[in-house]
Amino acid sequence: MITNKYEAVMIFSVAAGEEAVTPLIEKFKALIEANGTIENVDDWGKRRLAYLINDEAEGHYVITAFESAAEFPAELERVAKITDGVLRTMIIKK
Repeated sequence: MITNKYEAVMIFSVAAGEEAVTPLIEKFKALIEANGTIENVDDWGKRRLAYLINDEAEGHYVITAFESAAEFPAELERVAKITDGVLRTMIIKK
């Protein structure tokens, strides 16, 4: 199986409080580990957004470097889009 290296930047909503972000981070970590290997998780914490997203001015940034099969990033993006509490996602191939 051919694998590629990817980097996922996710911005989580902090409207429900910081404690609501932790289960979301763990959910996506588990999803990535089930389909590949995590190389690094860089938790930037709460930052001010450049512009309002869903009327929110702040978000919790998490950058995850991982290696997986080529099909997985599309599935990760799909799950992120239907998950409440995820403001933005960007997945790039390194």
